[in-house]
Amino acid sequence: MTMHIRHLIGGVPVESREVFTTVDPATQDVLAEVASGGETEVNAAVAAAKAAFDVPVHLHKDDLPLYDHAVEQGALFGLVVDPPPPPVDRFYTPGQKIPFGDFEVRPHHTPGHCPGGVCLEVARQDEKGLDLFVGDTLFAGSIGRTDLPGGDYATLIGSIRSVLFPFGDDARVYPGHGPDTTIGRERRTNPFLQAI
Repeated sequence: MTMHIRHLIGGVPVESREVFTTVDPATQDVLAEVASGGETEVNAAVAAAKAAFDVPVHLHKDDLPLYDHAVEQGALFGLVVDPPPPPVDRFYTPGQKIPFGDFEVRPHHTPGHCPGGVCLEVARQDEKGLDLFVGDTLFAGSIGRTDLPGGDYATLIGSIRSVLFPFGDDARVYPGHGPDTTIGRERRTNPFLQAI
């Protein structure tokens, strides 16, 4: 059985890989919508996915202030957030597993870009995951911004070191934007991580 993660909202591919839906491979039922953070760009995708699939919205509690003020934040950057994001149905908890078919999503708190940033580890149930959806925590050759409200450079570097690096060099990284990479490639070549 293959892992099914849909990057679709109403049949349209999602530009940001910071929101995705989990799909039961047997029934094709959409089971949950998970987000890697509460920033404005993520909130727009969450609203569309919730409207299309009517599934629970998951978020880290530390990003609730960002999530709740998406309309105001968007206005600061000249963006219109319409409709506003739907209410959060569930907050991530330590050790949580969100099952779908033979697979599960495991959120890992990775603050730094934003207070409630998470890495979403996807794996077969009871196996170590090597697929990491990291939002804006880590990019191929770069890291997430820390100059916006709630961002902190030292916290972000600490999250990468203590949460992402332990997955090992073979772990595949799917950033919220840009090309895919691996932990090993970033450990060896990312200029922001050379001092770690």
